[in-house]
Amino acid sequence: MNITKVYKFDKLWMDNRWLSQAYVALDDSGNTISITDHAPQEALAIEIVNGIALPGFQNAHSHAFQYAMAGLAEIHPAGIHDDFWTWREAMYQCALSVDPDSLQAIATMLYAEMLRHGYTHVAEFHYLHHDKNGKPYSNIAELGLRHLEAAKEVGIGITLIPVFYQRGGFALPAQERQRRFISKTAEDFLQLFESTKQIIATYKDAKLGWSIHSLRAVEEQTIIQTFNIIQDKIPFHIHIAEQLKEVDDCIQANKQRPAEWLLNHLPVNEHFHLVHATHLNDDEVKRLAASKANVVLCPSTEGNLGDGIFRMRDYIRQNGNWCIGTDSHIGLNPLEEWRMIDYRQRLTSHFRNTFDEDGASQMVNASVNNGRKAMGLSEKTFVKGEPFNVVVYNLNTPLLACTSQEKLWPTLVYTSDASHVLGTITAGKWRVKNNKHMQAESITQKFYRAIKTIQNR
Repeated sequence: MNITKVYKFDKLWMDNRWLSQAYVALDDSGNTISITDHAPQEALAIEIVNGIALPGFQNAHSHAFQYAMAGLAEIHPAGIHDDFWTWREAMYQCALSVDPDSLQAIATMLYAEMLRHGYTHVAEFHYLHHDKNGKPYSNIAELGLRHLEAAKEVGIGITLIPVFYQRGGFALPAQERQRRFISKTAEDFLQLFESTKQIIATYKDAKLGWSIHSLRAVEEQTIIQTFNIIQDKIPFHIHIAEQLKEVDDCIQANKQRPAEWLLNHLPVNEHFHLVHATHLNDDEVKRLAASKANVVLCPSTEGNLGDGIFRMRDYIRQNGNWCIGTDSHIGLNPLEEWRMIDYRQRLTSHFRNTFDEDGASQMVNASVNNGRKAMGLSEKTFVKGEPFNVVVYNLNTPLLACTSQEKLWPTLVYTSDASHVLGTITAGKWRVKNNKHMQAESITQKFYRAIKTIQNR
């Protein structure tokens, strides 16, 4: 491979260590040729970046359309009992308001904002399938295609996860306002899945996963049937044990808790990615950790919805795998997600050492490495021949500029914010520079038109 581009960073995090004066050589597709502490002899020109390059962050759980309603369900009239289940009514109204064009514009804006915060790949947990009347589009994967187009436009990698959503709750029929989500049978969902697989094959930076929305959303025997048919080693995502009511309803319907049912009926392993897993008992924590499954935490959304607090201290002490996502996108800053994870444990345990040694680097490493598995990517970053994806923090910010290498991680994670991101690079190209996406103006104008169309703000 011929070198066509070289970056020089002050520091780059690779293989669990800092590489100082890191020279990154790329080919004409933005793939990595080499990363060393000296300039390649054949380099014609070097772009010098006064910053800290980190492996691109992974956003392992997204419902893109919900970005259009971020902040709109936060007025709580006196005397009203407002919780996750009432929030869902506002979400249904949003889901019923978007058309393919407005959905694409919303997703494009969202993905540009993710890049601005340092995410370079997103897992789109996609259950908005049909038109506003609940009828399939002529291309049954039309709305999935719109997410792929949005990701392509902004330059973010995407794993599209078509979601099987069949019913309105345990032993309850689908509700009318859920009509855009519903696949009535396993055969219907499998047709959608195969169509999604075909369109993904035509996109360079797209991967395929699949999902059961939740135990409450699909009949139990149909879950087992569908899983046995697909039997593929691609990422499998599922919401699990998010709400106390969900746990109680599952016990009433199945005589088992949600995570317990999953562990007893499916071969839970490293290909499983369990979203939220908020309410686990001791046995479930132990079995999930031992299974090598991955828990996907969405702290800002979980806090916003009043879900509860995941048992992180117990889980990581049993070597459990986890990563992060932004779910409803009420928050998009990964640094805030990590701080929320840690601080909630401190508040409930009254101890400051949620993690042993350097918790900051542990949180980022876990989120990146396990997040990559949730995307269907190799766990290792900066592989020769693969796209070069990094978020770069500005080394000229006051605290970072005067901090020793040993204390760099905790300073970055616990004190920085999005304004400290110098830029984000995917496939070797700057997508965000100086806190602004390179196509920000056109992306923003399309977003404004979409919001005007759906008239929800």
